[in-house]
Amino acid sequence: MSLNPQYEDIGKGFVQQYYALFDDPANRASVVNFYSATESFMTFEGHQIQGAPKILEKIQSLSFQKITRVITAVDSQPTFDGGVLINVLGRLQCDDDPPHAFSQVFMLKANANSFFVAHDIFRLNIHNTA
Repeated sequence: MSLNPQYEDIGKGFVQQYYALFDDPANRASVVNFYSATESFMTFEGHQIQGAPKILEKIQSLSFQKITRVITAVDSQPTFDGGVLINVLGRLQCDDDPPHAFSQVFMLKANANSFFVAHDIFRLNIHNTA
């Protein structure tokens, strides 16, 4: 495979689709369809998870219902195997909690004529100032 020249469009399109599903409580669990049953990894606030079933468990364990998200930047790079590396910066607010900056990195791997999330790293950007 070679570099995918559509990497910017793929990155932005994926981010729009992913967060539209994730931010809707009725459809949140369907983001699991972006992940592989065995070949996907997620690190959520330092907790590492492997495989779509475990990722779904984590997503379903999140206690908030309402989420408001503002995307500040989406940066994408092609990978030499036809995939796309995506870095997302933004701010989110869950239920009545105060808003927090966040960062999320996705590594999309090519799979036939589609992609799956091979790696997903999410972190709230909260700094301990004490």
